[in-house]
Amino acid sequence: MEELRILSPTAILGYGFPLDSFKEGLKRTPHVIAVDAGSTDPGPHYLGAGVSFTNRGAVKRDLEFLLEAALSRKIPLLIGTAGGSGGQPHLQRDIGIIQEIARERGLHFRLAVIHAEVDREKVRESLRLDKVFPLGPAKPMCEEDLEAAERIVGQMGVEPLIGALDAGAEVVLAGRAYDPAVFAASAIRCGFKPGPAIHLGKILECGAIAASPGSGSDCLLGRLAPGFFEVEPLNRERRCTVSSVAAHTLYEKADPVLLPGPGGCLNLKEARFEQVGDNRVRVTGSKFIPSDPYCVKLEGVRKAGYRTISIAGCRDPIMVKEIDCVINSVKERVRDNFSRGNDFFLDFKLYGRDGVMGNFERKKGADCHELGILIEAVAETQDLADTICGFARSTMLHCSYPGRVATAGNLAFPYSPSDFRGGEVYRFSIYHLMEVADPFELFPLELISI
Repeated sequence: MEELRILSPTAILGYGFPLDSFKEGLKRTPHVIAVDAGSTDPGPHYLGAGVSFTNRGAVKRDLEFLLEAALSRKIPLLIGTAGGSGGQPHLQRDIGIIQEIARERGLHFRLAVIHAEVDREKVRESLRLDKVFPLGPAKPMCEEDLEAAERIVGQMGVEPLIGALDAGAEVVLAGRAYDPAVFAASAIRCGFKPGPAIHLGKILECGAIAASPGSGSDCLLGRLAPGFFEVEPLNRERRCTVSSVAAHTLYEKADPVLLPGPGGCLNLKEARFEQVGDNRVRVTGSKFIPSDPYCVKLEGVRKAGYRTISIAGCRDPIMVKEIDCVINSVKERVRDNFSRGNDFFLDFKLYGRDGVMGNFERKKGADCHELGILIEAVAETQDLADTICGFARSTMLHCSYPGRVATAGNLAFPYSPSDFRGGEVYRFSIYHLMEVADPFELFPLELISI
């Protein structure tokens, strides 16, 4: 095959895309439509709670156009990390949406569902054989982590997706997947080298974010040919430039040269970016280095408790100056009243000073005339979280501090009631690599006639 064209409609299924851009992409006669549907960026809650961070109505809107476009042109549609996190409840939600659209529009096709939720007994067996390793700063896994995990998913590579296409699937819905995999699978299946295919997938995974001005809610087209690939936006308002495409290559990477993934590592040391048109960039030199053994990333979460928050503002210049004294005083009062027999976490974020960066804030001691204060309590029960947050809020409201003149409340509350239940809180407890005998081991394939 001399050229493979891949249409990426949006950064995440449900983020939307302009129809004009999508139609422009279809005019380029793509061989495959692929879209990422999830991420760990929104945090561990969605994996643990089994819910999606993408709105069902928005996902259905996108899928209606994608399904009809792919099926009418007899080209495959691949969707990765279904439902936002790629676990079993996330897959079931998106299967339901696809079936609903098919009923409403009279569509008939073969759907492949690739499951990614991992049996903890399989992980336990690998752990006992010393085939599970911590990723990055994570601690070594212990069996208690497995017992406490609410849900564990594995991050599949291109192989299970290729297997689904080989099985005759017209639409592929995958659980948790390596972001570039749904874009690279068809290319590798057609004989293109993994290096350029995966690098192209890395660029396409976020739609038009790789263009200038960037957008995660717009389309991007990738062309793969022997020895290079090209990307171009499909909206006249955007351009792909060397800077924009190279910048997205560095997106979410700890190392500017190496990008690890399932079964190996993308090496970009010799990658070159060239402007070959007003809005088109060509990339050469991308290489993929297979790993031995083949490893899959595991993601698991455990419940950390329940959260309650309160939002307030302060504009008293004396209190703003003495805010650390106030917070220390409030924390001491809370400890004195509730530390016996209770396990809880209390935190204050100060927006206007260091609410975003926290201890990493470089502008220490910067003057500010007002503060946004977020009070957060996390405890083993919702009632205890309510109690800790409410007590901290009322104590801060009337807390004394050096130089105080007024005797009324210190805080301004934008909402009544002032406290909000955040519900269950999860944290990532498993972020590890596991050796597997083959790339299909953790990812069973199910074929459904729709």
